[in-house]
Amino acid sequence: MKAPLDYLLHLADNALVLGQRNAEWCGHGPVLEEDIALANMSLDLIGQARLLYQYAAERINGDEHEAARFAHLRGARTDGAVTEDTLAYFRDTHEFRNCTLLEWPHHGPLAGTAAAPRDYATTIVRNFLYSALMVLVWDRLQSCRDAQLAAIAGRSLKEVRYHLRHSHDWLVRLGDGTDESHQRAQAALDHLLPGTQEFWVTSPAEQAAQANGTGVATAALRDDWTALVDEAIAEATLDGTQRTGYVTQGKTGVHSEHLGFMLAEMQGLARAHPTATW
Repeated sequence: MKAPLDYLLHLADNALVLGQRNAEWCGHGPVLEEDIALANMSLDLIGQARLLYQYAAERINGDEHEAARFAHLRGARTDGAVTEDTLAYFRDTHEFRNCTLLEWPHHGPLAGTAAAPRDYATTIVRNFLYSALMVLVWDRLQSCRDAQLAAIAGRSLKEVRYHLRHSHDWLVRLGDGTDESHQRAQAALDHLLPGTQEFWVTSPAEQAAQANGTGVATAALRDDWTALVDEAIAEATLDGTQRTGYVTQGKTGVHSEHLGFMLAEMQGLARAHPTATW
């Protein structure tokens, strides 16, 4: 049994986009150890994305119908093959299926072109909210009916457990720290928590994966996620009641303006030299 291709891309896009965002701290971390820690976690996420994109590319190249659907990517290589690189660097914004929360910048709400200092509390809170979800997702995907996806899940779970522990410790440190760190952590939580509503909206790809036993219905994980998150928020002396607002739709390709700017930076070199060998 094989997982739906769009489900693989959803998981891969989540990892790639957050990995790219966290990598923006490289050379800018608040302290040297955190600079290195975030860079390492970015590498973990990009490694997860690579495994998923490689699997997706193998499936595309071996299926005539899927090959036709992704034919627009074949011109990126002289041999006409779809690869992990073409999936990452040559798809446009509307083709990405990541949760919108992961593409938002490291600060509060601003226009896509606005400049603002990176806010470490925003990065920590987002990493915590996402890692709390993925610990549950990867754990369940270890026993899914797609053997290759299950193997990827087993490896990814080990990494995301560390990401969760790291972000949890910093969430508590910031929330239960100084007046300023508490205020910043609370502002980040108020800004980001409404974005988690998209976690519980089941996309067509997730429905198909759940139906054939190769995916997870994230809506069924909501109570476990809420218990995990609420316990940490209480330990950090923060208020986590602000959870309502516009429900984002990144899973179906409707993104914020921020993803376009991020992809322009991430994809620029590859698109400038599409036939280069790296």
